[in-house]
Amino acid sequence: MAEKILVVDDETQMAVAMERALCRAGYEVQTCHDAEGAMSALRRADFDAVFTDLRMPGTTGDELLRRIRVLDPQLPVVVVTAHGTVSSAVSCVRDGATDYLQKPFSPSALEQAARRALDQREKRELPAEDQEMVARDPATLEAISITRRAARSNATVLLEAESGAGKEVFARLIHRESPRARGPFVAINCAALPRELLEAELFGWVKGGHSRADRDRKGRFQQANGGTLLLDEIGEMSADLQARLLRVLQEQAVQPLGSDRDVPIDVRVVAATNRSLRDEVAAGRFREDLYYRLSVMPIPLPPLRERRLDIEPLALRFARQYVGADAELSDEALDALLSYDWPGNVRELQNVLQRASIMVDGSRIDAVHLAIDAMPMSPRAAAAALRDAPETPAKSGGLKQAEWDAVRRALETCSGNRTQAAQKLGISPRTLRHKLQKFREEGHPIEPGAARAR
Repeated sequence: MAEKILVVDDETQMAVAMERALCRAGYEVQTCHDAEGAMSALRRADFDAVFTDLRMPGTTGDELLRRIRVLDPQLPVVVVTAHGTVSSAVSCVRDGATDYLQKPFSPSALEQAARRALDQREKRELPAEDQEMVARDPATLEAISITRRAARSNATVLLEAESGAGKEVFARLIHRESPRARGPFVAINCAALPRELLEAELFGWVKGGHSRADRDRKGRFQQANGGTLLLDEIGEMSADLQARLLRVLQEQAVQPLGSDRDVPIDVRVVAATNRSLRDEVAAGRFREDLYYRLSVMPIPLPPLRERRLDIEPLALRFARQYVGADAELSDEALDALLSYDWPGNVRELQNVLQRASIMVDGSRIDAVHLAIDAMPMSPRAAAAALRDAPETPAKSGGLKQAEWDAVRRALETCSGNRTQAAQKLGISPRTLRHKLQKFREEGHPIEPGAARAR
């Protein structure tokens, strides 16, 4: 049975042209000329996808999208837009549209958009593959939600994060959740290769294309055909390669070194950077036109120090990876991990646990095995707490005083609920209990009214 597509466009000629092209591709098509007619059709029959114009008299395409999301949250919706409203189309993708198609477009581009949308609907029936994602902190969960929305479309994504924060993990999530999941995922670090080698790796070569080219070789773009290509540390790319990359993104074709012909490709590009590309553009080090091509869907990823609730599950995962399935962290080890600022992010945390696995005898990792310069609080948090700290009986130094005050204020704010206070502090309830016990042993208990158990 043919898959059924609803086309919504107030221009009759455009609606008819889209209907004919999709019918020739083997789809069953129904057309409407306004949002009200579309909603009526959707209530009467089941459709596999919707194509809607963005600008229509009365109810616009973005409002129709919101109505469809209420009616059927899973139905793929492709918004069709003129050149001047691409930014509005991108906003629609953020609001749940599957993809967008820019006018004017060819029948083949329309067919490809239909296939992507329908593949996305089929993929929603597959089991999720979340084994690489470890997330408990609300900041991480929000980033994952945005990433999954971006994955539904074919838009270029720009991941912005510090080194070691997990950009490749999120790029792989985009690939897994996209209609291209059955295609290849290819990654290349633009900062790891000199300019000439990076050019050859990206675009490939033909025999004789350079001094050591004794045979044809496909570049990373061709290797990723039908799938996703991650361009990591894109901000390190030289100006002339930026120009070549821009042409590839515009033409969807590459020219291997030594060749005089273009090779068509179908690749979804995910770019990643640890710099602010907007600042690089302002400084004249990055092409502005390439920046806008790459940042259709910019997604900032928080550093590990801003998602502290992820530290414990990540540390346990790494401990069990390197030590064994029965590995565990002592209260002191967890306290040290949660108190550290992690300038190297998740990569540094992984290295610390790998080193601990070498030092530990048995399955229990203690603070002495971690070998990190832990501190009671990050310098910024300690300074902020000290500015507002009242006189307290703490006598073991400014940082300890700041820690005592931060715990007291968190408990007061949460009316003594230790679970909520621990979450506010970015530590586990077990670690909070341990801290309160240490304060009591040192002769500086926090008043029962602020710290009553819940």
